[in-house]
Amino acid sequence: MRSILTVFILLATVSLNYGQNQTDTLEYNLSSPYETVLTHLKYLQTDNYYPSISSKALNPADQNNERLSKLAVKLKQIFDGNGIYIELEDIPREANFLDSVSNKRRYIISAKLPDIYVEKVGNRWLYSTKTVNKIESLHQVVYPFGTDKLLDLLPPSKGGFKIFGLWGWQLLGILILVIVCVILHKIFTLIFERLILQALMRMGYRKLAHEVVIPVAKPISFLVIFPLLILFVPVLQLPIGMSKYVIIALQAIWPVFAIVFFYRLVDIFSIYLSKLAEKTESTLDDQLVPLLRKVLKTFVVIVGGLFILDNLEFDITGLIAGISIGGLAFALAAQDTIKNFFGSLMIFIDRPFQVGDWITSGDVDGTIEEVGFRSTRIRTFRNSVMYIPNGVITNQMIDNHGLRKYRRFMTKIAMTYDTPPHLIDVFVEGLKKIVDNHPKTRKDYYEIHFNDMGASSLDVLFYIFFDVPSWTEELRSRHEVLLEIVKLADQLGVNFAFPTQTLHVESFPEKKSNSPEYTENSPELKKKLESFLKK
Repeated sequence: MRSILTVFILLATVSLNYGQNQTDTLEYNLSSPYETVLTHLKYLQTDNYYPSISSKALNPADQNNERLSKLAVKLKQIFDGNGIYIELEDIPREANFLDSVSNKRRYIISAKLPDIYVEKVGNRWLYSTKTVNKIESLHQVVYPFGTDKLLDLLPPSKGGFKIFGLWGWQLLGILILVIVCVILHKIFTLIFERLILQALMRMGYRKLAHEVVIPVAKPISFLVIFPLLILFVPVLQLPIGMSKYVIIALQAIWPVFAIVFFYRLVDIFSIYLSKLAEKTESTLDDQLVPLLRKVLKTFVVIVGGLFILDNLEFDITGLIAGISIGGLAFALAAQDTIKNFFGSLMIFIDRPFQVGDWITSGDVDGTIEEVGFRSTRIRTFRNSVMYIPNGVITNQMIDNHGLRKYRRFMTKIAMTYDTPPHLIDVFVEGLKKIVDNHPKTRKDYYEIHFNDMGASSLDVLFYIFFDVPSWTEELRSRHEVLLEIVKLADQLGVNFAFPTQTLHVESFPEKKSNSPEYTENSPELKKKLESFLKK
């Protein structure tokens, strides 16, 4: 037994010595940024896995060899997890390379990770001490929530079989990840459906619940699933060429579901606002809801598009700056459009009119049908449609007939000159009773008086107000009041006058003149006046 144990120890010692001797014979070069990065990555490949040699590229900073080897592996895992494909041909090979920005002898490996760079130490180029100290924290960012522990379970070197450039365990991991995501998608969709249904039913939107639940629940489910994919895909340690595009694709697709979710959420929010608008007396709120829905949807699409471009590694800073400059040029070229847009904002803020109001503005006279971002649509009384730019209508005087509390009606009732005075008094009293008895007239103020003696009639001023909301109601009320006046005149025997001319033949032979003869003297007339005044 002792002899067998001795043999195993000898074999292990020979194997270790052989591995050590093989490692000692490997060559590496740290004379330039290119050679240092090459040394780090070359000796961490599955078919050339020597972490102890790869760690030579790190600045020791009083670290032991075993820890440096682990840090070298983690640094490569950081590159792979971020999908950073390092183009070795783009790395400078000059031993005395000088960074033009910092004016130091250093080279940043990737713009995505500015804290990872190599610098010249003596005659060698090494990953800086700052980089070495940052590896642990950066590794936790790329592999959070304990997923870094899964990396220790994966085989570091070649083994098994390969299909389409992937090891068998990687294919198995992809299959497991897909199955888990499908199951979670079904579970999350069911959970979110029930939560949304319960929330909408509590708010009293039972009919609406079934229309919105499915369209909203699925995007929410994907919003949860895709972060899980982004979290676990780096753990599979896919080939860097594949990992780069897979990670970019996942990061770009995830905002798409966010756009869909918020886009449909805007519809739900708009329905809620419509319900609130129905409870208000103003009809302008009803017009504001669809405009607000369009603005919010446009905002969601634009912001989501910027997130997608950012995840696709486009420089959106330059894009936004370009849009700003282009926006200035556009603003100068589209001053009238912008003026109309702000005019619409002033209409919604000041509310000079609302949908359904009858307004007069300049040469325009009609009913408001729609208030848009550019123009206001008015239906004229000729049944034609006029579109007035908002920038124009806000600068004009607006007479809003729709805001009237009462609608005035004024006319003159003409009686013939042979109507006796006592009949005029009774007729006027009857007119006042008609106004008092009508349900839609203003009772606290009206003017009904014998007002004028016209060329061919005795005129009664009829000045009243109707308490009605629309022109149609006003016309109906006019009809009812005028009909009562005609009935009253017929009942009392009042004759309505109309313009007439009477031809008098002053005199001719054998006919007495029609002109009256005034024979009474002045004292007699004064007595009659005093008698009239004493009544």
